[in-house]
Amino acid sequence: MKILVAVDGSEFTKRMLAYLAAHDEWLGDRHDYTVIYAVSAVPPRAAAVLDKAVLKGHYDDEAEKVFKPIRTFFLKQGLRAQFVFKIGAAADTIAAIADKGDFDLLVMGSHGHGSLTNLVMGSVATKVLARTRVPVLLVR
Repeated sequence: MKILVAVDGSEFTKRMLAYLAAHDEWLGDRHDYTVIYAVSAVPPRAAAVLDKAVLKGHYDDEAEKVFKPIRTFFLKQGLRAQFVFKIGAAADTIAAIADKGDFDLLVMGSHGHGSLTNLVMGSVATKVLARTRVPVLLVR
């Protein structure tokens, strides 16, 4: 199974990884894992005055802060994963990668806000569910 694992480095990512570790059916060599992180874009006016190498270094550093503990998790589980980061809004980025990558499953953590909070603020999970055709496993 080709599995996309969406992460943001939060406590909810840790819960999702703990869930995966506790359920053997989601781990193992029979699965192909890709870990995706959507790095927030630097505002265009600020990006325009920054050197491209500095901007690229910023994005690389932000992604590595999130990926480092997740790489450790996958190594401890004896699993290989591809780590990919894209610059942009999380929901749009995750949904686009899920659909373009021909994934069988998208796994992501959810903050678990109630319906009223989602109605007012929205959530990445809700937006991803609305934008992708790939089945989604939400872990709260």
